[in-house]
Amino acid sequence: MTPAARCSAAIEVLTDIAERRRPAADALKDWGLAHRFAGSGDRAGIASLVYDALRRRASASWIMGSEAPRAVLIGALRLQQGLAAASVSALFSGERFAPAPLSAEERTRLETATLEDAPPEVAGDAPAFAMPELAAALGDDLLPELKALARRAPLDIRVNALRGRREDVMPALAAFDAAPTPHAPNGLRIPIGADGRGPALHVEAEFLDGWYEIQDEGSQLAALLAAPQPGETIVDLCAGGGGKTLALAAETANGARLIATDGDPRRLAPIHERLRRSGALADVRTPRTGRARADVLEDLDGRVDRVLVDAPCTGSGTWRRNPDAKWRLRPNSLALRTAEQTQVLDRAARLVKPGGRIVYVTCSLLPAENETAVAGLLSRWRGRFAVVPPDEVLAAGPASLRTAVRTTRHGIQMSPFRTGTDGFYVAVIARHG
Repeated sequence: MTPAARCSAAIEVLTDIAERRRPAADALKDWGLAHRFAGSGDRAGIASLVYDALRRRASASWIMGSEAPRAVLIGALRLQQGLAAASVSALFSGERFAPAPLSAEERTRLETATLEDAPPEVAGDAPAFAMPELAAALGDDLLPELKALARRAPLDIRVNALRGRREDVMPALAAFDAAPTPHAPNGLRIPIGADGRGPALHVEAEFLDGWYEIQDEGSQLAALLAAPQPGETIVDLCAGGGGKTLALAAETANGARLIATDGDPRRLAPIHERLRRSGALADVRTPRTGRARADVLEDLDGRVDRVLVDAPCTGSGTWRRNPDAKWRLRPNSLALRTAEQTQVLDRAARLVKPGGRIVYVTCSLLPAENETAVAGLLSRWRGRFAVVPPDEVLAAGPASLRTAVRTTRHGIQMSPFRTGTDGFYVAVIARHG
C-alpha cells in the first residue's frame, strides 16, 4: 500500500471508531480482516496513523475547524508528524486509493491555524470533564504533562534478575540500541521507529528464555517502591497478567511467599506461562465463578505482610499507549472505578496483619483515584492505618527518582513529563492495629 492509501484506510478506521464508539484495537482488527491484502507493514502503518490521530484529536480538530475523521487525520499529520501543507497535499492527491485532494480551506488552515488561543483541554488533548482533576494533580505542569501524554510511549523492558544482570542482556540487544532507563535499575529502553513501533522483542531468544519482560519503567518502579522483603508473605491482589508479580519475585530472589490473584479470572490467563518462562515462584489463586464463588484468600486474613493493590482505574496515566481510552472516558466510568478501588482496598485491609503494609498503585493521574481513595481507606478504618511518608517510600528506589517525582500528601506521582514514565501513583499504608 502507498502512504496515501494508508491515509485512506486510517480515515476508514477513524470513522468506524467515531460512529460505533468502539476501541481502536477492535476497529483496526476488523479492518485488517476485511482487507487481507494488507501486509503486516501496512497494518502497522495504518495503526500508527490512527493512534497518532487519536492522540491529537482535540488539537487537530481545532486547527482544522472540524471533528470529522478526515480533518483529524490531516491535523495530526501536521501536529504529530510535523508535515508541511505541501507534504500533506501530496498524500491527499485524489489519485487511485488516495484521499480526495485538500480543499482551499483545508490547505489554508494547515498553513495558518495555531493553538495559541486554544483552551487547555484542546491544547493538551484531554477530556474537558477531567481537566479539574488533572489540574489539581499536575498544577503548573498541566500543559507540559498533557502534551507529554499525547506523544508516543517508549518501549521499556525489565531485565529479569532471576536470570541475570542488566549488563548481561545488553549485548544481546545491541542491534536495537537498548540503553539503561533513567531510573529503574533493571530497565532498558529501546528506541521506537518512525512509525511509532518498536522491534518484535517477544520473538527474541532472550525473551523466550525469560531474560526480560516488556514493562514500562513506571510499572517497574512501582514494584520496586513496594519494597518486598525475603521471608514475607506477599499478596498481589489485582495481579492481572502478572507483570508486577514477576517483578516482586525477582526483587526478593524468590525468597518471599508470593500469592497472585485477580477478581477477573480471565486476566490471570497469561501469568502461568510468564511464571514458567521467568523462573518466578508464585501461588496463583484463580477465583471461582458462579453461585458457588468463594473467597480464595480467606485463609490469609490478618496474616499477610504486604499487599500490593494494583487497582483497577481509568488508565489516565497510560494515554500515550491507549489514546482512544481518553476519549471513551466518561464521569460514570470514573465513578465505577472509584467504587472498585474502595472494594479492593478494604479487601487488602482485611488481609494485612498488624505491622504489615498495603502498597496502593494506579496507572492514573486523577486524584479521585489516588489521594481520595487512600483518604477513604484511612477514614473507613480510622486509627488502624497510617500513610508511610512519601520520602520514606522513595528511599526504597533510586536516588534519581526522588527529585523527579511529585510527592503528594499520601503518595508519589510519576508522570511522562517529570519522570519519562507512564503516569503511576504509589502510596504505602501501614497497619497499626
